[in-house]
Amino acid sequence: QVQLVESGGGLVQTGGSLTLSCAASSRTFGTSAMAWFRQAPGKEREFVAAINWSGGVILYADSVKGRFTISRDNAKNTVYLQMNSLNPVDTATYYCAADPSQSWVLFRAAARWGFWGQGTQVTVSS
Repeated sequence: QVQLVESGGGLVQTGGSLTLSCAASSRTFGTSAMAWFRQAPGKEREFVAAINWSGGVILYADSVKGRFTISRDNAKNTVYLQMNSLNPVDTATYYCAADPSQSWVLFRAAARWGFWGQGTQVTVSS
């Protein structure tokens, strides 16, 4: 079982930055792929970024490429999402996800990720 706890959300102005963290309570964290998704009110959950166990494979959604950076610290069982140049369309609840079965191929579909955190709210004001 993997428990994930997100933190770092909040209110920020357009153009600002935030860094989200996701702490995992699992001995398998070091071999699990990790991802960030987001969901805005009335919309489906959307893939944001993913990173494999070693950090050697990283995927981004086109909408965040060049603005967001995903990283991980296996010694701290934590994955991060650095978000820069935020704008109101980035407003959503951001969820951390984990999947021990993904190694060198990462999937964008939410259904492929087995473990989820409770989410952290990010609000970008105009």
